Amino acid sequence: MTARYSDLAGSGVLVSGGGSGIGAALVEGFSRQGARVAFLDIAVEESRALVAALAGEVEHAPLFLQANLRDIAALRAAVAQAADALGGLKALVNNAARDDRHDFEAMEPEDWDECQAVNLRHYAFAAQAALPHLRRNGGGAIVNLSSIAYLLNMGELPAYAAAKAGIVGLTKSLAGRLGPENIRVNAILPGMVLTERQRRLWVDEAAAAAGVARQCLKRSLDPADIVGPCLFLASDASGAVTAQTLIVDGGML
Repeated sequence: MTARYSDLAGSGVLVSGGGSGIGAALVEGFSRQGARVAFLDIAVEESRALVAALAGEVEHAPLFLQANLRDIAALRAAVAQAADALGGLKALVNNAARDDRHDFEAMEPEDWDECQAVNLRHYAFAAQAALPHLRRNGGGAIVNLSSIAYLLNMGELPAYAAAKAGIVGLTKSLAGRLGPENIRVNAILPGMVLTERQRRLWVDEAAAAAGVARQCLKRSLDPADIVGPCLFLASDASGAVTAQTLIVDGGML
């Protein structure tokens, strides 16, 4: 059972990459808290299906805004549109990501730049765009989704691991910059969360079992395991918590 955070009810929350995987679980989790939720995604079909599934079950149906987060002008416009539709923002959840693999010796500059654009750059500019709205709220929270991948010496993820490590650095810097304005910035580092994408592209049953064997908790993690930690960091319950990283990996590290 997920804890209730009364301060989230009626508050504006924006989630990037909310149409599937961890992002969809977060959209549902905040919506079930009574929050007014908007989410950005490039995938139309999945996103509309999520809205339809939640529309009759939550007080405020989530708002889907299609946006290519590589396009910073479009991102800025979408953040402004979301804040206007929600009546302001209390929390921004930077979640959108794509864990592409690269052979280091064959990696091209275009591969590197694409990975940073999809996994890191938009986090900074979404936070920048959300800042005026968080100020008007009197403060709030930014929660950045990183990953334990950069701590695991995974040779096939040079660009992705660099981006996810960069998110932690960005989190620490923004926490220092925005703390005086009562805006908290924290990061969540998920472990091996078995989303549909992971199962389709990277993780077969043998790999999933090997991951569980490395964990203290002997079960697979799914997107719902990230919801509680994110709700906590976005809510007033974590009012004195900032510049921190929360690892949610079942005890793999």
